[in-house]
Amino acid sequence: MKSIHFPLKGEHIALNDLLKVCDLAHSGGIAKQLIADGQVEVDGQIELRKTAKIRVGQRVRFANVDIIVVAAP
Repeated sequence: MKSIHFPLKGEHIALNDLLKVCDLAHSGGIAKQLIADGQVEVDGQIELRKTAKIRVGQRVRFANVDIIVVAAP
């Protein structure tokens, strides 16, 4: 399984935007559809809220990729 450490600038990022900036979805619309289809997990639970606020310390999993959200330096 591939891991990506995503440095978060600010308080949070919307889940659909995170998938897009990590190049796991080609567009925001595709990211929203993947989330709505139940293909994305946040902290081990399926997340259906497209704009769920993802914060430092959370882990997002999609298509055998773990995104670990860390604080930006």
